[in-house]
Amino acid sequence: MSEDVLSQYLNAARAGLDAIEATQLPAVRRAARLFADAILADRLVHVFGTGHSRMAVEEMFPRYGSFPGFHPIVELSMSFHNPVVGANGQRQAMFLENVQGFGPVLWRNFVTDPRDVLLAVSSSGCNAVTIDVAAEAKRLGMTVVALTSRANADVSTSKHESGRKLHEIADVVLDHQAPPGDSAVWIEGLETPVAPLSTVTGCTLINLAKAETARLLTKAGRPPKVLTSACHLGAERARTLFEATYDDYRRRIGVLYR
Repeated sequence: MSEDVLSQYLNAARAGLDAIEATQLPAVRRAARLFADAILADRLVHVFGTGHSRMAVEEMFPRYGSFPGFHPIVELSMSFHNPVVGANGQRQAMFLENVQGFGPVLWRNFVTDPRDVLLAVSSSGCNAVTIDVAAEAKRLGMTVVALTSRANADVSTSKHESGRKLHEIADVVLDHQAPPGDSAVWIEGLETPVAPLSTVTGCTLINLAKAETARLLTKAGRPPKVLTSACHLGAERARTLFEATYDDYRRRIGVLYR
């Protein structure tokens, strides 16, 4: 590659965002409608991902500019990466990602409802745990939205015993347009590419869906309580809204434990 490595990444990111704008907005609107309907029914949008997909989960909620109605589910055994080796190491996490039968075990913790929605996140759409969680959600009557890369899935092999990939289970697919293998930069003299793209494009789709969901909730007369910086509202109002947002979240997730 003769192109400067910085330009390579920026150009890949721009191309990914352009492709999202050109091809994914109808799916974003369908997903947001599902999310809004679940929240308006006082049910939940569960958001699940393992490995680095936990970043997309936490991008949805909780962070500033986010609101209750989304239920982040992150298993530390498959997403606690910073030890890398030794106890809680990455080898164990990647092994556990492909243990069969995890879905029923996870969902047994919650009282779900067919009005619930699952947003399942996996760039390749091929790890067994995420597929199993999505398949069990479908069995329980939930609608499933996948955040994945079709290009990555097409060159990957499902690790699930059914042979299915995440996009084959989902009712709505949000394709974050990351390239096969995710990494976007090739360097002369280096055998392997670097600099993954899916965080940029995946979190873009997360925030598009979040924004459209907020619009729909507001239009329905149920504007969400949003974690908001003091620079927008002043310190006192921001603190009050902060507490109200978490109180609202606590109320909402109570339905899962009845």
